[in-house]
Amino acid sequence: QVQLVESGGRLVQTGASLRLSCAADTRTFTSYALAWFRQAPGKEREFVAHINWSGDRTSYADSVKGRFTISRANRENTVALQMNSLKPEDTAVYYCAARWGTVGSNDPDRYSNWGQGTQVTVSS
Repeated sequence: QVQLVESGGRLVQTGASLRLSCAADTRTFTSYALAWFRQAPGKEREFVAHINWSGDRTSYADSVKGRFTISRANRENTVALQMNSLKPEDTAVYYCAARWGTVGSNDPDRYSNWGQGTQVTVSS
């Protein structure tokens, strides 16, 4: 098990940029693939991006491709989500997730470790 703590969510205007960060409390950080998911009110949790153990393989949902970038700093036990050109439809609680293994997944059921979430609100 690994504890995850997200930060960085806040209210921003359309077109703004925001960087989310997630800190992991573990001594085996490189044993985990990491991901970001989000959940808007009344909707199911949806995949945003994932990254493999070394950080050289990433995958994105079509809705954020070209605007969001996931990265990780293995020496610091952190994963980040850089969000640019934000839109009102990006408004959601964003969750960091970790799964044991080298490769990420877009299936939330494959992740056993979740953070508490951080709220991102994009005003129009």
